Amino acid sequence: MKGRNEIAQALAASGYIADTDLATAISLMQLLRRPLLLEGEAGVGKTEVAKALANVHATELIRLQCYEGLDQSSALYEWNYQRQLLSIQAHRGADSIEDRLFSEKYLLERPLLAAIRRARAPVLLIDEIDRADDEFEAFLLELLSDFQVSIPELGTIPAVTIPHVVLTSNGTRELSDALRRRCLYHYVDYPDVDRETRIILARVAGASPSLSLQIARMVEGVRKEELRKVPGVAETLDWAAALVGLDISDLHDAPETVHDTLICLLKTHEDRARVTPEVTQRLLGKVA
Repeated sequence: MKGRNEIAQALAASGYIADTDLATAISLMQLLRRPLLLEGEAGVGKTEVAKALANVHATELIRLQCYEGLDQSSALYEWNYQRQLLSIQAHRGADSIEDRLFSEKYLLERPLLAAIRRARAPVLLIDEIDRADDEFEAFLLELLSDFQVSIPELGTIPAVTIPHVVLTSNGTRELSDALRRRCLYHYVDYPDVDRETRIILARVAGASPSLSLQIARMVEGVRKEELRKVPGVAETLDWAAALVGLDISDLHDAPETVHDTLICLLKTHEDRARVTPEVTQRLLGKVA
């Protein structure tokens, strides 16, 4: 069990700059061996937490991307029907073939089953759980409570090791109380200027401390505008990489380039039209 300071340092070494609250949540997640639910706007770095955690533990990241209509067979297991059919044809007339068709030999692991059958505990990322249906969310409860799954043909399969489970939600629908009770919870917000500066320095090669601070302050100003889609950390990193690639060392030296490259941050026509050159100049004037 690592303390939150050690967790924060380990995550930083993997390129993820965590605040104190997140480091505490991860520390408790490991102490209690409970899933961690990360909720927040799209683009604030929730998925990156799981990736960094896998690096910290030097273990496999198993990702289940949720979507509307996701069912158990896609998430847990499927039978290899083609191989079963070939076996039936090869053993036509044999009495015992039916018993062998639903065995490990013909089982195809999907993310949830794979995660509990690894000899070394992986990080299981259940990404954007709010996109899945209520029925799938209910199905997850057995796994999150007892770390076991039920397969009708094989019975109950307990976990070989308990994975480090991270769930993410963008808040597009309300999650059930039953799911929330089984998880520790942390809300991931947009980083403040200081932390976003550190993120840029950690992730963008060639970004100087002064430029990174200017970018973080400029992005903070952009986020305060009335935008349809507020830029996340990923957009900040794209913009920083673009500016470094264009040999910009000070935003004030290239205001036109600053405005033109805001397409890295602004992802809708309405937002691009709203942030005019005059707005860019106003925001740039607040950047020291």
